[in-house]
Amino acid sequence: MKLVWARGQASVRDVYEALLEERRIAYTTVMTMLNVLEKKGHLKKKAAGRSFVYRPTRPQRQVIGAMVREFVERVFGGSAEPLLVHLVEERLSPQELDALAKRIRGKK
Repeated sequence: MKLVWARGQASVRDVYEALLEERRIAYTTVMTMLNVLEKKGHLKKKAAGRSFVYRPTRPQRQVIGAMVREFVERVFGGSAEPLLVHLVEERLSPQELDALAKRIRGKK
């Protein structure tokens, strides 16, 4: 999704070649993931010759929100607390924790 958002639109080949710069990945894996994202309504595809060009259907913030909600529901039974505890204890830097604390205070 990040690559499609950054480009505005992209073919499977575009995404595949960009991902290859970072890691080995199969072309069919990229094709499958783009098709899954299209079925979920996050991407729309349009024929372009013998291939398809994908474009985002919604803004990045909206799609990320939907993906996080789905992840929290599927993995944590709908409770975001275990995810937040993990992030606070394992992933966030002191600067990120300070910024998060400020945002939480602003929400109260």
